[in-house]
Amino acid sequence: MPGSVPLGLCLDTAGVQVPWYFRCPISLELMRDPVTVSTGQTYDRASIESWVATGNTTCPVTRTALADFTLIPNHTLRRLIQEWCVAHRSMGVERIPTPKQPADPDLVRSLVAQGPGLPALRRLRALARESDKNRLVMATHETRAALVEAAFGSGSGSGAASEELETEAMAVLALVGLGEAEAAEVVGREERVARLGKVLGGGGPLEARVNAGAVVEAVASASGAEARAALGGAEGVMDGLVALAEEEKANNARAVRVGVRALFALCLAKENRARAVAAGAAAALARRVAEGGAGEPERALAAVERLCRAEGGRDAVVAGAGGGPAAVAALVRAMSGRGAEHAAGALAAVVVGAGGSEALQAEAVRAGAMGRLLLMVQGGCSERAKRKAQHLLKLLRSAWPSADCVANSDDFLQHYHY
Repeated sequence: MPGSVPLGLCLDTAGVQVPWYFRCPISLELMRDPVTVSTGQTYDRASIESWVATGNTTCPVTRTALADFTLIPNHTLRRLIQEWCVAHRSMGVERIPTPKQPADPDLVRSLVAQGPGLPALRRLRALARESDKNRLVMATHETRAALVEAAFGSGSGSGAASEELETEAMAVLALVGLGEAEAAEVVGREERVARLGKVLGGGGPLEARVNAGAVVEAVASASGAEARAALGGAEGVMDGLVALAEEEKANNARAVRVGVRALFALCLAKENRARAVAAGAAAALARRVAEGGAGEPERALAAVERLCRAEGGRDAVVAGAGGGPAAVAALVRAMSGRGAEHAAGALAAVVVGAGGSEALQAEAVRAGAMGRLLLMVQGGCSERAKRKAQHLLKLLRSAWPSADCVANSDDFLQHYHY
Protein backbone atom coordinates (compact mmCIF):
# COMPACT_ATOMS: atom_id res chain seq x y z
CA MET A 1 0.00 0.00 0.00
CA PRO A 2 1.20 3.55 -0.68
CA GLY A 3 3.05 5.01 2.28
CA SER A 4 3.55 1.63 3.95
CA VAL A 5 6.89 -0.05 4.61
CA PRO A 6 6.69 -3.85 4.25
CA LEU A 7 8.40 -6.01 6.85
CA GLY A 8 12.10 -6.30 6.11
CA LEU A 9 12.15 -3.23 3.87
CA CYS A 10 13.02 0.41 4.39
CA LEU A 11 12.72 3.54 2.26
CA ASP A 12 15.64 5.31 0.63
CA THR A 13 15.72 9.04 -0.07
CA ALA A 14 14.02 8.61 -3.43
CA GLY A 15 11.12 6.71 -1.90
CA VAL A 16 12.14 3.35 -3.38
CA GLN A 17 11.76 0.43 -0.99
CA VAL A 18 15.14 -1.17 -0.43
CA PRO A 19 15.68 -4.49 1.38
CA TRP A 20 17.33 -3.76 4.70
CA TYR A 21 19.90 -6.49 4.08
CA PHE A 22 21.15 -4.54 1.03
CA ARG A 23 22.05 -1.62 3.28
CA CYS A 24 25.30 -1.14 5.14
CA PRO A 25 24.78 -1.35 8.93
CA ILE A 26 27.11 1.63 9.34
CA SER A 27 25.96 4.11 6.68
CA LEU A 28 22.43 2.66 6.24
CA GLU A 29 22.90 3.23 2.50
CA LEU A 30 22.73 0.72 -0.34
CA MET A 31 26.01 -1.20 -0.40
CA ARG A 32 28.11 -0.74 -3.51
CA ASP A 33 31.01 -3.00 -2.56
CA PRO A 34 29.87 -5.41 0.20
CA VAL A 35 32.65 -7.10 2.15
CA THR A 36 32.54 -9.54 5.05
CA VAL A 37 34.71 -9.20 8.16
CA SER A 38 36.00 -11.92 10.49
CA THR A 39 32.79 -11.94 12.58
CA GLY A 40 30.70 -12.84 9.53
CA GLN A 41 29.00 -9.43 9.32
CA THR A 42 28.86 -7.65 5.95
CA TYR A 43 29.45 -3.92 5.41
CA ASP A 44 30.10 -1.57 2.52
CA ARG A 45 33.86 -1.48 1.97
CA ALA A 46 34.18 2.30 2.26
CA SER A 47 32.25 2.37 5.55
CA ILE A 48 34.13 -0.42 7.32
CA GLU A 49 37.49 0.87 6.07
CA SER A 50 36.65 4.28 7.52
CA TRP A 51 35.55 2.61 10.79
CA VAL A 52 38.86 0.78 11.13
CA ALA A 53 40.92 3.79 9.99
CA THR A 54 39.60 5.85 12.91
CA GLY A 55 41.06 3.34 15.39
CA ASN A 56 38.14 1.00 15.99
CA THR A 57 39.04 -2.67 16.46
CA THR A 58 35.58 -4.17 17.00
CA CYS A 59 32.76 -5.26 14.71
CA PRO A 60 30.20 -2.40 14.64
CA VAL A 61 27.23 -4.78 14.83
CA THR A 62 28.38 -7.49 17.25
CA ARG A 63 30.81 -5.27 19.21
CA THR A 64 33.22 -8.22 19.39
CA ALA A 65 36.91 -7.79 18.63
CA LEU A 66 37.92 -8.34 15.02
CA ALA A 67 40.30 -11.30 14.82
CA ASP A 68 41.96 -9.59 11.84
CA PHE A 69 41.14 -6.79 9.44
CA THR A 70 40.84 -8.86 6.28
CA LEU A 71 37.89 -7.80 4.10
CA ILE A 72 36.44 -10.60 1.96
CA PRO A 73 34.36 -9.45 -1.04
CA ASN A 74 30.78 -10.75 -0.81
CA HIS A 75 30.27 -11.44 -4.51
CA THR A 76 26.92 -13.19 -4.05
CA LEU A 77 25.37 -10.26 -2.20
CA ARG A 78 26.81 -7.77 -4.67
CA ARG A 79 25.24 -9.66 -7.60
CA LEU A 80 21.88 -9.74 -5.80
CA ILE A 81 22.11 -5.97 -5.21
CA GLN A 82 22.95 -5.40 -8.89
CA GLU A 83 20.01 -7.56 -9.98
CA TRP A 84 17.70 -5.63 -7.66
CA CYS A 85 18.95 -2.34 -9.11
CA VAL A 86 18.27 -3.56 -12.66
CA ALA A 87 14.77 -4.74 -11.66
CA HIS A 88 13.99 -1.26 -10.29
CA ARG A 89 15.62 0.69 -13.11
CA SER A 90 12.24 2.08 -14.21
CA MET A 91 11.94 3.73 -10.78
CA GLY A 92 15.17 5.65 -11.27
CA VAL A 93 17.53 3.20 -9.51
CA GLU A 94 20.94 3.03 -11.17
CA ARG A 95 22.86 -0.22 -11.36
CA ILE A 96 25.94 -0.16 -9.16
CA PRO A 97 29.14 -0.94 -11.09
CA THR A 98 31.21 -3.99 -10.31
CA PRO A 99 34.01 -2.60 -8.12
CA LYS A 100 37.60 -3.16 -9.08
CA GLN A 101 39.44 -5.13 -6.46
CA PRO A 102 42.79 -3.88 -5.14
CA ALA A 103 45.91 -5.19 -6.81
CA ASP A 104 46.95 -8.67 -5.74
CA PRO A 105 49.95 -8.34 -3.39
CA ASP A 106 51.38 -11.53 -4.89
CA LEU A 107 51.28 -9.93 -8.36
CA VAL A 108 53.09 -6.85 -7.07
CA ARG A 109 55.76 -9.00 -5.40
CA SER A 110 56.16 -11.02 -8.58
CA LEU A 111 56.67 -7.88 -10.69
CA VAL A 112 59.21 -6.52 -8.20
CA ALA A 113 61.04 -9.86 -8.09
CA GLN A 114 61.54 -9.71 -11.86
CA GLY A 115 64.09 -6.98 -11.30
CA PRO A 116 64.37 -3.65 -13.12
CA GLY A 117 62.80 -4.01 -16.54
CA LEU A 118 60.48 -1.83 -18.59
CA PRO A 119 57.61 -4.36 -18.90
CA ALA A 120 57.44 -4.89 -15.11
CA LEU A 121 57.80 -1.17 -14.37
CA ARG A 122 55.10 -0.26 -16.87
CA ARG A 123 52.76 -2.80 -15.31
CA LEU A 124 53.50 -1.39 -11.85
CA ARG A 125 52.88 2.12 -13.11
CA ALA A 126 49.53 1.11 -14.58
CA LEU A 127 48.51 -0.47 -11.28
CA ALA A 128 49.58 2.61 -9.31
CA ARG A 129 47.61 4.91 -11.60
CA GLU A 130 44.49 2.79 -11.28
CA SER A 131 43.52 3.53 -7.67
CA ASP A 132 44.52 4.63 -4.19
CA LYS A 133 43.92 1.06 -3.03
CA ASN A 134 46.53 -0.24 -5.44
CA ARG A 135 49.04 2.35 -4.29
CA LEU A 136 48.40 1.31 -0.70
CA VAL A 137 49.08 -2.34 -1.59
CA MET A 138 52.29 -1.29 -3.35
CA ALA A 139 53.52 0.94 -0.50
CA THR A 140 55.75 -1.68 1.10
CA HIS A 141 59.42 -1.26 1.92
CA GLU A 142 60.28 -4.08 -0.47
CA THR A 143 58.56 -2.42 -3.42
CA ARG A 144 59.74 1.10 -2.63
CA ALA A 145 63.35 0.02 -2.08
CA ALA A 146 63.38 -1.78 -5.44
CA LEU A 147 61.96 1.30 -7.15
CA VAL A 148 64.60 3.53 -5.55
CA GLU A 149 67.35 1.26 -6.86
CA ALA A 150 65.85 1.27 -10.34
CA ALA A 151 65.12 5.04 -10.40
CA PHE A 152 68.62 6.06 -9.40
CA GLY A 153 70.62 3.51 -11.35
CA SER A 154 71.95 0.38 -9.75
CA GLY A 155 74.57 -0.68 -12.20
CA SER A 156 71.99 -1.37 -14.91
CA GLY A 157 74.15 0.16 -17.61
CA SER A 158 74.11 3.44 -19.49
CA GLY A 159 72.61 4.93 -22.58
CA ALA A 160 69.08 5.57 -23.80
CA ALA A 161 67.68 2.24 -22.58
CA SER A 162 68.98 2.81 -19.06
CA GLU A 163 67.68 6.39 -19.06
CA GLU A 164 64.22 5.19 -20.10
CA LEU A 165 64.20 2.56 -17.37
CA GLU A 166 65.21 5.05 -14.68
CA THR A 167 62.59 7.53 -15.90
CA GLU A 168 59.88 4.86 -15.72
CA ALA A 169 60.95 3.80 -12.22
CA MET A 170 60.93 7.44 -11.09
CA ALA A 171 57.37 7.76 -12.38
CA VAL A 172 56.22 4.75 -10.34
CA LEU A 173 58.06 6.01 -7.27
CA ALA A 174 56.35 9.39 -7.62
CA LEU A 175 52.96 7.65 -7.46
CA VAL A 176 53.75 5.20 -4.65
CA GLY A 177 55.76 7.57 -2.43
CA LEU A 178 58.53 6.86 0.05
CA GLY A 179 58.79 6.05 3.73
CA GLU A 180 61.52 7.20 6.10
CA ALA A 181 63.84 4.30 5.27
CA GLU A 182 63.62 4.81 1.51
CA ALA A 183 63.93 8.60 1.85
CA ALA A 184 67.15 8.09 3.80
CA GLU A 185 68.44 5.86 0.98
CA VAL A 186 67.92 8.73 -1.44
CA VAL A 187 69.16 11.72 0.53
CA GLY A 188 72.04 9.77 2.02
CA ARG A 189 73.67 9.36 -1.39
CA GLU A 190 75.03 12.52 -3.03
CA GLU A 191 74.74 11.08 -6.53
CA ARG A 192 71.05 10.40 -6.01
CA VAL A 193 70.34 13.92 -4.79
CA ALA A 194 72.36 15.21 -7.74
CA ARG A 195 70.25 13.14 -10.13
CA LEU A 196 67.06 14.72 -8.80
CA GLY A 197 68.59 18.16 -9.39
CA LYS A 198 69.71 17.17 -12.87
CA VAL A 199 66.26 15.96 -13.90
CA LEU A 200 64.47 18.93 -12.32
CA GLY A 201 66.79 21.59 -13.68
CA GLY A 202 67.76 19.94 -16.94
CA GLY A 203 64.96 21.28 -19.09
CA GLY A 204 63.79 17.81 -20.08
CA PRO A 205 60.22 16.58 -20.62
CA LEU A 206 57.69 18.12 -18.26
CA GLU A 207 56.41 14.74 -17.05
CA ALA A 208 59.90 13.63 -16.01
CA ARG A 209 60.46 16.90 -14.14
CA VAL A 210 57.11 16.62 -12.39
CA ASN A 211 57.89 13.05 -11.28
CA ALA A 212 61.28 14.12 -9.94
CA GLY A 213 59.59 16.99 -8.09
CA ALA A 214 57.10 14.57 -6.54
CA VAL A 215 59.98 12.40 -5.33
CA VAL A 216 61.70 15.46 -3.83
CA GLU A 217 58.50 16.31 -1.98
CA ALA A 218 58.12 12.73 -0.74
CA VAL A 219 61.73 12.57 0.44
CA ALA A 220 61.53 15.98 2.15
CA SER A 221 58.24 15.10 3.87
CA ALA A 222 59.71 11.87 5.26
CA SER A 223 63.00 13.46 6.38
CA GLY A 224 64.33 15.86 8.99
CA ALA A 225 65.68 19.40 8.64
CA GLU A 226 69.23 18.30 7.78
CA ALA A 227 68.05 16.14 4.90
CA ARG A 228 65.73 18.87 3.65
CA ALA A 229 68.63 21.31 3.67
CA ALA A 230 70.75 18.87 1.64
CA LEU A 231 67.98 18.53 -0.92
CA GLY A 232 67.38 22.27 -1.14
CA GLY A 233 71.08 22.95 -1.61
CA ALA A 234 71.47 20.58 -4.56
CA GLU A 235 72.06 22.25 -7.89
CA GLY A 236 68.91 22.45 -9.98
CA VAL A 237 66.42 21.48 -7.27
CA MET A 238 65.11 24.92 -6.21
CA ASP A 239 65.18 26.36 -9.72
CA GLY A 240 63.41 23.29 -11.08
CA LEU A 241 60.66 23.39 -8.45
CA VAL A 242 60.05 27.10 -9.04
CA ALA A 243 59.72 26.36 -12.76
CA LEU A 244 57.05 23.76 -11.95
CA ALA A 245 55.17 26.17 -9.68
CA GLU A 246 55.22 28.72 -12.52
CA GLU A 247 54.27 26.24 -15.24
CA GLU A 248 51.89 27.84 -17.72
CA LYS A 249 51.40 25.04 -20.27
CA ALA A 250 48.02 23.41 -20.82
CA ASN A 251 47.08 20.66 -18.38
CA ASN A 252 49.67 21.92 -15.93
CA ALA A 253 47.66 21.40 -12.72
CA ARG A 254 49.82 18.53 -11.50
CA ALA A 255 53.05 20.41 -12.25
CA VAL A 256 51.91 23.42 -10.22
CA ARG A 257 50.64 21.25 -7.38
CA VAL A 258 53.90 19.28 -7.18
CA GLY A 259 56.01 22.43 -7.34
CA VAL A 260 54.06 24.10 -4.53
CA ARG A 261 54.06 21.00 -2.31
CA ALA A 262 57.79 20.41 -2.74
CA LEU A 263 58.71 24.05 -2.11
CA PHE A 264 56.63 24.04 1.05
CA ALA A 265 58.32 20.83 2.28
CA LEU A 266 61.80 22.20 1.63
CA CYS A 267 61.02 25.58 3.23
CA LEU A 268 60.30 23.84 6.52
CA ALA A 269 64.11 23.92 6.85
CA LYS A 270 65.34 27.45 7.64
CA GLU A 271 68.50 26.91 5.59
CA ASN A 272 66.40 26.62 2.45
CA ARG A 273 64.42 29.83 2.75
CA ALA A 274 67.10 32.19 1.49
CA ARG A 275 67.81 29.73 -1.34
CA ALA A 276 64.14 29.64 -2.23
CA VAL A 277 63.90 33.45 -2.29
CA ALA A 278 66.99 33.64 -4.49
CA ALA A 279 65.49 31.08 -6.88
CA GLY A 280 62.29 33.11 -7.21
CA ALA A 281 60.04 30.89 -5.08
CA ALA A 282 58.62 33.75 -2.97
CA ALA A 283 57.54 35.69 -6.04
CA ALA A 284 56.19 32.61 -7.82
CA LEU A 285 54.13 31.43 -4.86
CA ALA A 286 52.81 34.93 -4.14
CA ARG A 287 51.74 35.21 -7.78
CA ARG A 288 49.87 31.91 -7.53
CA VAL A 289 48.14 33.05 -4.33
CA ALA A 290 47.16 36.36 -5.94
CA GLU A 291 45.79 34.58 -9.01
CA GLY A 292 43.93 32.04 -6.91
CA GLY A 293 45.60 29.21 -8.81
CA ALA A 294 48.05 27.82 -6.28
CA GLY A 295 46.71 24.27 -6.59
CA GLU A 296 47.71 23.75 -2.95
CA PRO A 297 46.57 27.07 -1.41
CA GLU A 298 47.22 26.15 2.21
CA ARG A 299 50.78 24.98 1.51
CA ALA A 300 51.42 27.93 -0.80
CA LEU A 301 50.38 30.37 1.93
CA ALA A 302 52.42 28.53 4.57
CA ALA A 303 55.50 28.75 2.34
CA VAL A 304 54.84 32.44 1.60
CA GLU A 305 54.58 33.19 5.33
CA ARG A 306 57.93 31.49 5.99
CA LEU A 307 59.63 33.16 3.03
CA CYS A 308 58.46 36.58 4.21
CA ARG A 309 60.81 36.08 7.17
CA ALA A 310 63.85 35.40 4.98
CA GLU A 311 66.10 38.19 3.75
CA GLY A 312 64.48 39.78 0.72
CA GLY A 313 61.47 37.53 1.03
CA ARG A 314 58.92 40.18 1.97
CA ASP A 315 59.84 42.37 -1.00
CA ALA A 316 59.78 39.36 -3.35
CA VAL A 317 56.29 38.40 -2.15
CA VAL A 318 55.02 41.95 -2.70
CA ALA A 319 56.56 42.10 -6.18
CA GLY A 320 55.26 38.67 -7.12
CA ALA A 321 51.70 39.56 -6.10
CA GLY A 322 51.75 42.70 -8.23
CA GLY A 323 52.66 45.36 -5.67
CA GLY A 324 51.75 46.24 -2.10
CA PRO A 325 48.00 46.85 -2.50
CA ALA A 326 47.57 43.72 -4.64
CA ALA A 327 49.52 41.60 -2.13
CA VAL A 328 47.42 42.94 0.74
CA ALA A 329 44.16 42.27 -1.11
CA ALA A 330 45.21 38.72 -2.01
CA LEU A 331 46.22 37.87 1.56
CA VAL A 332 43.01 39.34 3.00
CA ARG A 333 40.98 37.21 0.58
CA ALA A 334 42.98 34.16 1.63
CA MET A 335 42.02 34.69 5.27
CA SER A 336 38.63 33.15 4.50
CA GLY A 337 40.09 29.77 3.51
CA ARG A 338 41.96 26.89 5.11
CA GLY A 339 45.22 28.82 5.00
CA ALA A 340 43.82 31.74 7.01
CA GLU A 341 46.46 31.41 9.72
CA HIS A 342 49.33 31.63 7.23
CA ALA A 343 47.64 34.45 5.30
CA ALA A 344 47.44 36.45 8.53
CA GLY A 345 51.11 35.80 9.30
CA ALA A 346 52.18 36.84 5.81
CA LEU A 347 49.93 39.92 5.90
CA ALA A 348 51.58 41.06 9.14
CA ALA A 349 54.98 40.86 7.44
CA VAL A 350 53.76 42.76 4.39
CA VAL A 351 52.02 45.67 6.14
CA VAL A 352 54.23 46.08 9.20
CA GLY A 353 57.61 44.51 8.41
CA ALA A 354 60.50 46.17 6.63
CA GLY A 355 58.96 48.08 3.75
CA GLY A 356 55.50 48.16 5.31
CA SER A 357 53.63 51.43 5.64
CA GLU A 358 50.57 53.07 7.14
CA ALA A 359 49.12 53.18 3.63
CA LEU A 360 49.30 49.39 3.35
CA GLN A 361 47.77 49.00 6.81
CA ALA A 362 44.89 51.22 5.74
CA GLU A 363 44.61 49.15 2.55
CA ALA A 364 44.28 46.00 4.64
CA VAL A 365 41.46 47.55 6.64
CA ARG A 366 39.68 48.71 3.47
CA ALA A 367 40.02 45.19 2.03
CA GLY A 368 38.10 43.77 5.01
CA ALA A 369 40.94 42.38 7.13
CA MET A 370 39.36 43.51 10.40
CA GLY A 371 36.17 41.49 10.02
CA ARG A 372 38.01 38.35 8.94
CA LEU A 373 40.49 38.62 11.78
CA LEU A 374 37.67 39.02 14.30
CA LEU A 375 36.02 35.91 12.86
CA MET A 376 39.28 34.01 13.24
CA VAL A 377 39.54 34.98 16.90
CA GLN A 378 35.91 34.17 17.62
CA GLY A 379 35.72 31.04 15.47
CA GLY A 380 37.09 27.53 15.71
CA CYS A 381 40.66 28.29 14.67
CA SER A 382 43.66 26.83 16.45
CA GLU A 383 45.16 28.76 19.35
CA ARG A 384 48.19 29.61 17.22
CA ALA A 385 45.94 31.02 14.49
CA LYS A 386 44.02 33.06 17.06
CA ARG A 387 47.26 34.51 18.43
CA LYS A 388 48.33 35.58 14.94
CA ALA A 389 44.93 37.15 14.32
CA GLN A 390 45.02 38.99 17.65
CA HIS A 391 48.53 40.26 16.94
CA LEU A 392 47.55 41.57 13.53
CA LEU A 393 44.38 43.19 14.91
CA LYS A 394 46.52 45.09 17.38
CA LEU A 395 48.93 46.19 14.63
CA LEU A 396 46.08 47.42 12.40
CA ARG A 397 44.05 49.16 15.13
CA SER A 398 45.49 52.59 14.42
CA ALA A 399 44.39 52.28 10.79
CA TRP A 400 40.74 51.55 11.60
CA PRO A 401 38.50 54.44 10.50
CA SER A 402 35.91 54.87 13.21
CA ALA A 403 33.10 54.68 10.66
CA ASP A 404 34.24 51.25 9.49
CA CYS A 405 34.58 49.65 12.89
CA VAL A 406 32.65 46.49 13.54
CA ALA A 407 29.97 46.94 16.19
CA ASN A 408 31.30 46.45 19.70
CA SER A 409 34.85 46.11 18.39
CA ASP A 410 36.21 48.32 21.19
CA ASP A 411 34.64 46.07 23.80
CA PHE A 412 35.97 43.07 21.90
CA LEU A 413 39.52 44.40 21.85
CA GLN A 414 39.39 45.36 25.52
CA HIS A 415 38.36 41.78 26.25
CA TYR A 416 41.62 40.68 24.62
CA HIS A 417 43.60 43.44 26.40
CA TYR A 418 44.42 45.48 23.27
